[in-house]
Amino acid sequence: MTTMKIAVIGTGNMGAGLARLLAGTGSDVVIGHRDPAKAAAFAAELGTNVEAGGIAAAVKLADIVILALPYGVVADALREAGNLEGKILIDISNPVTADFRGLVVGHSTSAAEEIQALAPEATVVKAFNTIFSQLLPAEGRKGKALQVFVAGDNEKAKEAVSRLAQSIGFEPVDAGPLSNARFIEPIGEMNIHFGFFLGKGPSVAPAWIQL
Repeated sequence: MTTMKIAVIGTGNMGAGLARLLAGTGSDVVIGHRDPAKAAAFAAELGTNVEAGGIAAAVKLADIVILALPYGVVADALREAGNLEGKILIDISNPVTADFRGLVVGHSTSAAEEIQALAPEATVVKAFNTIFSQLLPAEGRKGKALQVFVAGDNEKAKEAVSRLAQSIGFEPVDAGPLSNARFIEPIGEMNIHFGFFLGKGPSVAPAWIQL
C-alpha cells in the first residue's frame, strides 16, 4: 500500500481484524498494547515481519497510528504514547454510552475532535467507525465493496488513510473536514442500533449512494 509503517494500538476485535488485513497485504505493521507481551503474542500470530511493543514503542516506529480502542480509554493511551508530532492518528471509535444505545459526545463536538484537542501535534482522521469487526475479513463482505467514510482537516493525511482503506478492500469516501465526525459518529451509532437492537445483526454497514 505504502512505505508508511502502521501501528495498530489495541488487540480487540477491531484492532486484531485491521492488523490481520494489513499484515496480509504486506504492509509494515507494528502492534501496540499496554502489555507488550500481549502485543508480542498477537504479532507472532500474524507473521515474523510484524513488530510489537508497548504503546509508546509502537507509536515511535509508526507514521500512521490506528487507535483501535474504545473512546473512553483513548486519552490514557495518548498520555502513554509519547511524542505524536507528525503522526497520523486514525480514530475508529464511536463514543457510545455503557448500554450502546446513545453517544456521550455529539452535536457541538465529536470523539475525533476531542482526540485532536488532546493531541494537537498529530493529525487526526476519522475512519472505520461504521464497520463492524465481523465485516473486516474479506469473506465477511461477500464480495461487496463497503464504504469507509474518511474525515479530516489535512488532505494528505486523508489521502494516506484512503489508500490504507483501499488496500484492504474498502471503498474510501471523502467525508469532508474533521468536524463532520459529528455526523459520522451518529451514523455509527445508528448502525449499532440496526445491528444489535433492530435485529439485523453485525453484517450491516451504511453506504452513501450517488445516482
